Amino acid sequence: MIHQNTTMFLIICSALVLFMTPGLAFFYGGLVRASSVVSMMMMSFGSLAMIGVMWVVFGYAMTFGSAGTGAFIGVDGVFGIDVEKLFLNDVLSQAKAGDGFGLAFAGFQGTFAIITVALISGAIADRAKFGSWMLFGGIWAVLVYFPVASWIFNFTAQDGKVVDGGWLVYNVGVLDFAGGTVVEVASGASALALALVVGKRFGFTKGMHAPHNVPLTLIGAAILWFGWFGFNAGSELAADGIASLSFINTLAAPVGAMLSWIAYEQIAHKKPTSIGAASGAVAGLVAITPSCAYLQPVFALLLGVIVGVVCALAIELKYILGFDDSLDVVGIHLVGGLVGTLFIGLFGTGVGLFLGSGPAQLGKQAIGALVVLVYAFVISYLIGILIQKTIGFRVTSTDEIAGVDNVLHGENAYSEADPRWSWKG
Repeated sequence: MIHQNTTMFLIICSALVLFMTPGLAFFYGGLVRASSVVSMMMMSFGSLAMIGVMWVVFGYAMTFGSAGTGAFIGVDGVFGIDVEKLFLNDVLSQAKAGDGFGLAFAGFQGTFAIITVALISGAIADRAKFGSWMLFGGIWAVLVYFPVASWIFNFTAQDGKVVDGGWLVYNVGVLDFAGGTVVEVASGASALALALVVGKRFGFTKGMHAPHNVPLTLIGAAILWFGWFGFNAGSELAADGIASLSFINTLAAPVGAMLSWIAYEQIAHKKPTSIGAASGAVAGLVAITPSCAYLQPVFALLLGVIVGVVCALAIELKYILGFDDSLDVVGIHLVGGLVGTLFIGLFGTGVGLFLGSGPAQLGKQAIGALVVLVYAFVISYLIGILIQKTIGFRVTSTDEIAGVDNVLHGENAYSEADPRWSWKG
């Protein structure tokens, strides 16, 4: 029977990760126009509600079924659904027998699914219909997240070696401790696909909209960082030395990335910004997610310094290549996830190229990242096109210019913008 303290550790970490989704809503909400903040935040909260329901009903059963050795889908049954695990029935029976670890693990993994879907929404800020977004998120979870999570997270290990599980871990040998491929690369690639489908905002140009509420964004970044300690350390599933290493690396990488991002801004633009500092912290968190258990702290710090500059440069790509990723999901999550995943093959303890272990693991990391990137992008693009051609994904240009909050939700974020709460006139 699993020790009760271990179960409690996982419950606490699950609560931390769940708190990240409201944090993301604040982070994204502060970055958009004042007339779009309700819409932006509702996309995160809508993801929380919908994916939470799906996870309890069948998402867990699809992701963590009885894995066939090296299976592509990763679980048995119709389209990967293990019917014995619907509604969490298998772990619920364990909990009733006194062992709550499996149920806590199911909840922990459910919080990962929720925030991964919510991350994508930043790419289509200011111009997407809420209902279309919810439809996309639900289909995306079934076709992309649940299978990809099974490829990486659904495995069995003995004596530190994977002996069964999803094919990217078992067959390819990818190392991804907390979801650099599953969460970051998949969401970033999907964000790029969706941005291409929905198209550019009206009048898209560099600097077209300044963040309407910088403090709100900084609060969101702080909550994300706070929750990320549970995200990474909790992935060890035990309060041990590896969890402690993951915890300290979740401090080291973001602080390095913050400094390098604002140093880049000082050199390139002569003004270090608070939004740059927050974005640097998030970029460091993204990059350390797959590698937090495989790096010495000095290399986690180095990763942060590198990824801060790389992501600061990467967000300029949308202006060069002409796609409108509104809140830089591609530049931070896709690029940061790729850097963090590949970094394991360079400096990972016992496997890193620069630590004398050869290029084998670097090749495995590259294959895993590429597979997830291409798969997520293609499926997301097809889902987006299907929705766009049927019910439509984008609001009208008139509604976009006016601001989508009133049109889509019948409310405004700030009372002075709402005539029902104004003393004027």
